[in-house]
Amino acid sequence: MRAFALDRYGSKVVLRAGEVADPEVREDDVLVQIHAAGVNLVDSKIRSGEFKVILPYRLPFVLGHDVAGVVLRVGARVKQFKVGDEVYARPADHRIGTFAELIAVKEKDLALKPKNLTMEEAASIPLVGLTAWQALVDRGKLASGQKVFIQAGSGGVGTFAIQLAKHLGATVATTTSTSNVDMVRGLGADVIVDYKADDFETKLSGYDLVLHSQDGKALEKSLRVLRPGGRLVSISGPPTPEFAEEIGAPWFVKLFMWLLSFGTRRRAKRLGTTYSFLFMKASGDQLRQIATLIEAGAVRPVVDKVFPFQSTNEALAYVETGRAKGKVVIKVK
Repeated sequence: MRAFALDRYGSKVVLRAGEVADPEVREDDVLVQIHAAGVNLVDSKIRSGEFKVILPYRLPFVLGHDVAGVVLRVGARVKQFKVGDEVYARPADHRIGTFAELIAVKEKDLALKPKNLTMEEAASIPLVGLTAWQALVDRGKLASGQKVFIQAGSGGVGTFAIQLAKHLGATVATTTSTSNVDMVRGLGADVIVDYKADDFETKLSGYDLVLHSQDGKALEKSLRVLRPGGRLVSISGPPTPEFAEEIGAPWFVKLFMWLLSFGTRRRAKRLGTTYSFLFMKASGDQLRQIATLIEAGAVRPVVDKVFPFQSTNEALAYVETGRAKGKVVIKVK
């Protein structure tokens, strides 16, 4: 099959276009013909080697974390899917590889695609949808009437998280640039801080939850806009000892993460708040719940650009600029 593979780590490395072996289909796998693939900043970070300690992939391998396509074959134990089903997924870590024509996905990580979406729209959803769901619902316990601050409202995670938070009945604050104010307001943001003109710490206070996706400076400020007992969930770090336990990291990695997050955890405790690090997990069950919301019109995809398959490297470069409004997608078939 045709694919874009990473031969060596490096921030300027170009993915190699060429033929690679078709994926092995295990008993609990579903072979998907890829129609579209989402592009995410995590693809760039993995390419640069930033996640080698957390995700030690064996080179060469195919990048890509979002897929929408059609079932070509099912493993012997698969019961929920059949040939011809239109599906979408965020494959599990160590099973990624959606910048390709085919991928084998575990049955438990796969879901039927929302009926009212195109393949390109569906491919934009899994990673950001699962991230928002796990941050706001699982980890953040966001409830109706609460206040949530979602950073970078015009980004991939932000555009989905704003809509999900509004569906849950929360008051939503976000940051964005002047040119994107109307867009995030249209998604449901109640309080909008133009980060080029204002400091969000001077505008926000008493929040129940923060979804943090920016740098360390923004993290410190975010802890201070929380009410006592509030929660901060970060998808950009620093990783915590609890996360090291989750991934079964060796002792020296656990120590490294303990040291990395010590200052943040201490500041959160002094403020009477909690800090946690989230590295999203694949989940077909949650994608089914997300599909229900999308089909009901509660959440819609936000797609900035669709690139042809042969322009995968250009799509990745565009995501790295940080200027995308919503998601960037590759049309494979």
